[in-house]
Amino acid sequence: MKRIIFALLFILIILVLIFYWLDHEMNAVLKNEADGSNEYVVILGAKVKPGGIPSQSLKNRLDAAVDYLKRYPTVKAIVTGGQGADEDCTEASVMADYLIKHGVAENRISLEDQSTTTYENLLFTKKLLPDNTASITIISNDFHLKRASILARKLGLKADVVAAPTPKVINTKSRIRERLAIIKAYTRGQ
Repeated sequence: MKRIIFALLFILIILVLIFYWLDHEMNAVLKNEADGSNEYVVILGAKVKPGGIPSQSLKNRLDAAVDYLKRYPTVKAIVTGGQGADEDCTEASVMADYLIKHGVAENRISLEDQSTTTYENLLFTKKLLPDNTASITIISNDFHLKRASILARKLGLKADVVAAPTPKVINTKSRIRERLAIIKAYTRGQ
């Protein structure tokens, strides 16, 4: 019985250490802040509400993108995201409309509108990039950037980041779920 208790305690300690290590990893990637040196910024999609209204997470990403694109007027944007079963239109189309309404020239925006996952966002985006592109900037909510960077690297792309704030109402849930997704990205590559 002592062996079982010791084994369970050992497993619990390992899980707690992994939990905190992953939190550290999610925060550490934020130090790799973009400086406008990459030609392309990839804005990762998120939930679109009925009527083509960006969720708060997506709005935060788009606001960060507008600021970044205004600061670096030669950078081109790729907006990503297909249409979920409960969405009226593609995430990419909503994102492009938002950027245009907020002063980003339409000719600076490309749409990747087929993806349904973060991995697909980056995989399909890579096909839109010129062949010699080795580095991109990724814009997403802060909790999401570590996994996005891992997936970009697995696809042969270096990435720096622009962090959008995560809405407080979903922050805890998102960070817990993201830890599992990071483990999946490390182990399965998706």
